[in-house]
Amino acid sequence: MKKSLTLIVLFFCITTSLSQEKEQKTKFTDFLSKSYYSINFGGIFHSFSNDNLASGYASPTVSRNWFSGRMLLGYKFKEDWALQFGTIRPAAWFKYDNVNNIGYESSVWINAWLLSLKKDFRLNDKFNLYAEAGVANLTRVGFSIGNDVVYEDAHYASLLYGFGLQYKLSEKWRLSANGTFMPKSTKHNQPAISQASFGFEYHLQQVDDKTAEEYANNSYFFPKNIFQISYGTGAIGYGMNEFFSMNVNVGNFQSLGIPVFWLGDVRADQSFSLTYQRLIYRSEKIFSLDWGVSSTYFKSRGGKDVFAFSIFPVLRFYLLRRDSFDFYTNYSIIGPTYITESTVDGFDMGTNITYQDTMGFGVFFGKERKYNFELRIMHYSNGNIFTGNAGVAVPIQFTFGKTF
Repeated sequence: MKKSLTLIVLFFCITTSLSQEKEQKTKFTDFLSKSYYSINFGGIFHSFSNDNLASGYASPTVSRNWFSGRMLLGYKFKEDWALQFGTIRPAAWFKYDNVNNIGYESSVWINAWLLSLKKDFRLNDKFNLYAEAGVANLTRVGFSIGNDVVYEDAHYASLLYGFGLQYKLSEKWRLSANGTFMPKSTKHNQPAISQASFGFEYHLQQVDDKTAEEYANNSYFFPKNIFQISYGTGAIGYGMNEFFSMNVNVGNFQSLGIPVFWLGDVRADQSFSLTYQRLIYRSEKIFSLDWGVSSTYFKSRGGKDVFAFSIFPVLRFYLLRRDSFDFYTNYSIIGPTYITESTVDGFDMGTNITYQDTMGFGVFFGKERKYNFELRIMHYSNGNIFTGNAGVAVPIQFTFGKTF
C-alpha cells in the first residue's frame, strides 16, 4: 500500500518530461494540469475458505484483516471522463490458522493493480455519481506444506468495475465514497473481491502566468541537472533500511520504526551507482519534481554480481535554506528497472523487470550550489505484480553530486 501512493507519479513524469515547455518549470504541463490523485481507505471482503485448499487440508480457524487501501492517479481527457491507474490491497494478508491441526499457519497474499475508465454524472454543483470499469492485474501467493501445494499461486487479468458518490469541496478537493468489485474466478480458484472505501481526490491546478513568472525569477535554488556518484557498503549495517520499514527489533520490542520504506530478503553487501536527474517542475520554494536515470551495481551477501538500470521520478522537499547551503529530503518510488538476475542468493525476484525505490536527505552547497552530498537507501522489488517478489535492501549510499 505504501508504494501505491506515488506509483503513477512516474506515469506523469515520463509524459511531462517530453512535453515540458522550454525552460518553463514553474507551471504544470497540460498533462499534469488535467491530473489528480486519489487516496482511499476502507474494508476489503473475500470469501476464502477450506474449499480453496487442496484435498486433505483444512484449517479450523482463519485470521482476517479487513482494513485496506486504494490508491489511484488519474488523467481527465474530458471534464467527465478520466483514465485511472493504481492499486488495491489489504493492510495485512489473509491467514489460515493451524492447518490440519499441526500448528502450521500460512498467509495468502493478494494484490491488484488496476487500469480503469471513470465516467462522472453530475447531480448538481456539489455532488456527482461516477461509474468505472477496467481490468486488474491480480496476483495471489499461496502456500505449501513440505512438497505439497496446499493453495496454488495465481497471476491473471480480472475484470474490475465500481461506482461511487463524490462531494466537491473546492476546485482541488473532492470527498469520495467508493465501491469496487472483482468477480470470482473458478479457473484460478479465486473468490470474488469487493471493497468499500472512503477518501478524497486532489486535482492539480495550474498557476497563472504572472505567478509562474514570479516563481521563476525568485532567488530560491532549484538545480536543473544533477549528476551523482554513490557508494554503499553492508559493513555499516542495515539499520536505516530496517527503521524506515518498521523492522527494528530491540529487546522485547519488535517492529519498531516508521513504515515508509521497504526492506527485502536479499541484502546488498557492496553497491555503486551513477545517477542523472533533471528538473520537471518546481514550486515557489519547497517542492520540486525531477525525473532520473541510473545504473547500479551491487554484490549480494551471497556473492552474486547484479546490475540494475532504472528510470524514475524524484520528489524533493527543501526543509532548510541558508546562505551557504540548501538542505532537503527526497523520495523516489516505482522506477521501472531492468535487473540482470531474477534469482539472487536463492530468492525469487519474480522476473528481470522490477522497480527501484530510494529515500534520502542531502544538501546543495557552495556559493552557486554547484555541489551536492546525499545519504540514501535503496530497494528493488516488483510491488507484488508477480508471485515472486523477494526484494533487495541496499544500505546507506554516500553520494556526491555536481549540479549544472
